Amino acid sequence: MPVALIALALAVFSVGTAELIIAGILPDLAADFGVDIPTAGLLVTGYAVAVAIGGPIFALLTAHLPRRKLILGVMSLFVLGQALCALAPSYGWLMAARILVACGHGLFFGAGTVAAADLVPPSKRGMALSVFLGGFAVATIFGVPLGTAVGNALGWRWSFWALGAIALGATIFVAVVLPPAPAKQEEEAGRAAQIRALGRQQVYLSYLVIGFVMAGTLAFTTYLVPLLIEVTGIPQDWTPAYLVLAGVGTAVGIYAGGRAADWRLMPTLIAVLIGQVVASALLLPTASNPVAMAITLFLWSGIGAAFDAPVQSRIIEAARDAPHLAATLVSTAFNVGIALGAWLGGLWIGANLGYQGLPLLGIIGSLIAAGLATFSWALDRRHRRLAMA
Repeated sequence: MPVALIALALAVFSVGTAELIIAGILPDLAADFGVDIPTAGLLVTGYAVAVAIGGPIFALLTAHLPRRKLILGVMSLFVLGQALCALAPSYGWLMAARILVACGHGLFFGAGTVAAADLVPPSKRGMALSVFLGGFAVATIFGVPLGTAVGNALGWRWSFWALGAIALGATIFVAVVLPPAPAKQEEEAGRAAQIRALGRQQVYLSYLVIGFVMAGTLAFTTYLVPLLIEVTGIPQDWTPAYLVLAGVGTAVGIYAGGRAADWRLMPTLIAVLIGQVVASALLLPTASNPVAMAITLFLWSGIGAAFDAPVQSRIIEAARDAPHLAATLVSTAFNVGIALGAWLGGLWIGANLGYQGLPLLGIIGSLIAAGLATFSWALDRRHRRLAMA
């Protein structure tokens, strides 16, 4: 495994932890700035919106920059952003610093995804992406709890200082070990070519797959903790253990999905999406039993995460001559799906339909996504038959 891949995964860990850490320090942060919890929660919404909008804009503006310099520049901006968050004198300044960091989030994942894929032969691309994306899973399992513990012990500002230190170390690591892209790959396609690549059905249909999957997933996970308390019937103190279990399942799923994608990409993707339908259906009867819920939650998290590497491999392969914008828009697709899922879950709860039925939204989302992936694969095969004829 290339050591540069480990360096990029460490960078993903720092970026992922920074995105998610707000949830762990929200009460102290809100009290310090004198705002209520919903207002403080807008720091999460503002970040997601900035990722979705800022990423594509900056991807177009930086399309001609060498990829290695771009990654190091974005990571340096990220380090600065964590320092600004730690020093923020008011809620407004903290929001501005978070938005600054978020604008580089999608750009980093776009350039980093392509760089990770280029470190290995095409036959091992799924494995490389699973290691790269695994940094985010580790952020969920270890980064957020550790960052929260630092904030609880020393104050929320120290959470950002710690993140900045980790990000600085990751930046130096990447600078030392990440090689420049081959000369022909550094001749990055222009803006027109970047936009044309988005018109390929393998690219835009994959964005729709991501959006529908994430909408169904977040409709459930946004309200997972109250579901565990009210439906599963576990004490609130036990919920972190269930969340860690889900995080471990996510890490296993990302790796397994990447390995399987190197074997058969589209069959893996479609099988995973169908597996998500089955796993979501299993949540319906098991949610009321603590042991059964723990097992099903691990399974559901693993299968849910297994689609990340295959779908991103498909996008990069389809847009291989102009991957910069296409890879960056993956973060946009994820964040649009996240926002939509949280909104749909809120509508479901607001209509007094109960927490236990939330997996139904995941079933619908994954079914639509499986249909789109199957349709896209059929178009691929039809195109190959016509080319051969």
